[in-house]
Amino acid sequence: MNETIFFFFYNLAHQSTFFDSIIIFFGVVFPFLVLVGVGFFLLWKSEILKLGNFTLINFYILFKKGIVVFGTAFIAYLFATILKELISADRSFVRLDTIIPLFNPTQEYSFPSTHAAIFSALAIAVYFRDKKIGIIFLISALLIGLARIIAGVHFPIDILGGFILGSGVTYLVAYFVKNV
Repeated sequence: MNETIFFFFYNLAHQSTFFDSIIIFFGVVFPFLVLVGVGFFLLWKSEILKLGNFTLINFYILFKKGIVVFGTAFIAYLFATILKELISADRSFVRLDTIIPLFNPTQEYSFPSTHAAIFSALAIAVYFRDKKIGIIFLISALLIGLARIIAGVHFPIDILGGFILGSGVTYLVAYFVKNV
């Protein structure tokens, strides 16, 4: 079933140079824009940008929230990287010789997807702070994961595993931050 779903999406690739460019954008460039977007969200939500609101206490609160939000993503990245090495699941284009990826990933193994883990962790962390904006970031995480399947660098199970890992890490961090 994993390969069936993979081929459903992968068969969209290599049909149009324009569409391939969009997939590359969402799989490679868009993640950086999402990181910047989360930073701007934290600035906006902290109201530190309002005139006269820049105090040391407000900066400390912003810093603490930033550490929690981006810290969850970093922890998810660490766990995903460790699990990739322990599980050593080949990428789709390594396992299936007919797959030509649209771009080359930076890590050798595929399960769980570090991109899915990072961006689901960020999205859930933002969702805990603002549900409407959080949904936008959840959709962004889904677009990134989908683009990486279409690009031929991940199987759907890799993305699902990353989402589960990133969400789980965020829930655990939120639990411990509340109870500390």
